[in-house]
Amino acid sequence: MALEIERRFLVCGDTWRAHAGSAQPLRQGYLAASAEGVTVRLRIKGNDQAWLTLKAPAGESGLVRHEFEYSIPMDDAEAMWQLAPHRLEKSRWLLDLPGGEWVVDCFAGANAPLVLAEVELPQVDQSVVIPPWCGLEITGESIWSNAVLAQHPVQSWPLEERLQHGLA
Repeated sequence: MALEIERRFLVCGDTWRAHAGSAQPLRQGYLAASAEGVTVRLRIKGNDQAWLTLKAPAGESGLVRHEFEYSIPMDDAEAMWQLAPHRLEKSRWLLDLPGGEWVVDCFAGANAPLVLAEVELPQVDQSVVIPPWCGLEITGESIWSNAVLAQHPVQSWPLEERLQHGLA
């Protein structure tokens, strides 16, 4: 059974770019999402790779989730993209940092100017040095999940809430 162990943070500033490679454009469509946190996601990277992913909680903390991911043909992916009731687009940068697999996602469209950092860890108790450009830790907070952001993008939030998080 595949598990994803991940911590997530709001990003402050752009000093993370010193550790970044080139951007990868991603489109994500959510075909199904439950109140319990189970999602079926379509992810398209550029114009040549696509995956179908099922995610589900695997504990109370939000740190660990079940993740089943399968490559799918691009024609199927494009057809599913048209069917997805909730979508988002972002650019992802892989970072050269120790302690896990770090990425930064810069959201586009109705979720701009949101920037999130994620680190995938090999084990739950893995220690990791949090870079200074990581702000508030949002691990396990559902409003920041990509599935929820696809349904309720930050530009639809009340102005006061966006200002509170530096998103206005």
